Amino acid sequence: MTVRVRFAPSPTGYLHIGGARTAMYNYLYAKAMGGKYILRIEDTDTERSERKYEAAQIEDLKWLGINHDEGPDVGGEYGPYRQSERGHIYKAWAEKLIDTGHAYHCFCSEEELTAKKELATAEKRAPHYDGKCRNLTEEEVTSRLAAGEEAVIRFKAPRKAYVFTDHVRGRVVFPEGMVGDFVIMRANGIPVYNYAVVVDDASMKITHVIRAEEHLPNTLRQLMIYEAFGETPPEFAHGSLLIGEDRQKLSKRHGATSVNLYKEMNYIPAALLNYLCLLGWSHPEEKDVFDIHTLGTIFNLERFTKAAAIYDIKKLDFINGQHLRHLPLETILIEVGKIIPVEHPFHKMEHDWKLRTVTIFKDQINFFQDFTTHLDILFTTEVSDSAEYLEARNWETTPKIREYLESEINIAKVAGKKFVTADDYNIWSDHVKGELKIKGKQLFMGMRSVLTHQAHGPELKFIIPLTPIEILEKRIHL
Repeated sequence: MTVRVRFAPSPTGYLHIGGARTAMYNYLYAKAMGGKYILRIEDTDTERSERKYEAAQIEDLKWLGINHDEGPDVGGEYGPYRQSERGHIYKAWAEKLIDTGHAYHCFCSEEELTAKKELATAEKRAPHYDGKCRNLTEEEVTSRLAAGEEAVIRFKAPRKAYVFTDHVRGRVVFPEGMVGDFVIMRANGIPVYNYAVVVDDASMKITHVIRAEEHLPNTLRQLMIYEAFGETPPEFAHGSLLIGEDRQKLSKRHGATSVNLYKEMNYIPAALLNYLCLLGWSHPEEKDVFDIHTLGTIFNLERFTKAAAIYDIKKLDFINGQHLRHLPLETILIEVGKIIPVEHPFHKMEHDWKLRTVTIFKDQINFFQDFTTHLDILFTTEVSDSAEYLEARNWETTPKIREYLESEINIAKVAGKKFVTADDYNIWSDHVKGELKIKGKQLFMGMRSVLTHQAHGPELKFIIPLTPIEILEKRIHL
């Protein structure tokens, strides 16, 4: 059996972070099993669905590196892959259900149904459809349809319990009587979700359905429809819910929820996927940082967890930093170059200087844009107003350090140096310690206060050789 899985978003908005996780799990399982990953667009919500959102979702999936084997933009033998283009298929399969006695036309008006539901609620009964149209004769149905009466198509819900085994939830039991006869086709010919899903999955030969826990209740109706068609249901795996740190369903109040926003914030796609993978699945080697595209056969359905997954933006940021630091230096340089303003002196520096700067600062940042802030320590002449800096500046030993360093910087400048070297800095430090007899905190913080005007920062032996000598000169005289 060839494993076939699918991701079926609705193009009513941008790709949600939860949808991206579902797509990724399906993609990974297909790759691990040597199967096919299908993208299907559920665009039967004609009022809210837009092609621009479909295009945006596909673009976001490709940005993440989740590429489908079949779909509306690449084709495949089981198309069309948009529900809006499959109307004739839904109609034909609905007619099969009517012909086999598993469905029927219902002419009840919305007002009538609402009244019945309100009565059932008042009488504390389940608001199931009462079956008024269940036993209409074929002649009556034909006559009423010919007269122009509108009718939906209802499925005859069997009066029995349903049981299935979920890869995450284990044995799931739906007791008898949970649902009444439900609509599968609206009067306008548009299929209802649970019906369309079954027709699509059955006709596209889907073998495994991997989706979020919130879809678990839908499984009952879907099992009924599979049974009526005589089709074998796919295997199901209902992953954990995504919740915020307040344990409420993930929403905008917990931060960005659409993939395109993370793209705009310069998150690394591999890092975002890495984090999403951990929200409901655990690596067999208990790794937190990995590239999902290297999981291979390691990924399976047995390592899913039932517990709701808490979306922690701080952990995502940490993982983003880990992935950033593993990128080639040239790649990091290209990315930070896109973000740093064109007028910044960074762009005028030699390539070797840029690579050395990236090497030093990459371990201190989680995002490419953070690089700009760290560059300030190489170019700014502003003076810190922190208590620690002011304390170091006022030590009686600091003026001695300033006087010595001023002389050394002048010598370097006269010699035509644009930068001092690491050896130069080491000589300075040794002189202050050996000749000026300044040691410990007063040595290191004193030199830092003079050379950077800051109380803290990266090691001086790394940043001073990267600081233009004219900047050092200006700092000395402030």
